[in-house]
Amino acid sequence: QVRLVESGGGLVQPGGSLRLSCVVSGIIFSYYDMGWYRQAPGKQRELVANIGRSGNTDYAEFVKGRFTISRDNAKNTVYLQMSSLKPEDTAAYYCNKFPNTGWGQGTQVTVSS
Repeated sequence: QVRLVESGGGLVQPGGSLRLSCVVSGIIFSYYDMGWYRQAPGKQRELVANIGRSGNTDYAEFVKGRFTISRDNAKNTVYLQMSSLKPEDTAAYYCNKFPNTGWGQGTQVTVSS
């Protein structure tokens, strides 16, 4: 059974930074592409960034140049470094593998002054 545990969210001022972590268990982590998603109230969940097994990355246009996804296969962990945060980045953030499995509890990011 796949387990996804996200952490690192919080309240941050516009322009600030946060690093999210997602620890994955129940799968051979290095075998899977991984992604970070977010869901704001009243909106659909959307893909923010993804990282392949070989470390190749891709980003949604709205976070390019501000967010960086990375992974540590030895720690079964995927990270999302977020900088230059904007109020519109406020959402619950989730990680998942490709193809998607069940979702974790997510971690809330709130960008507000």
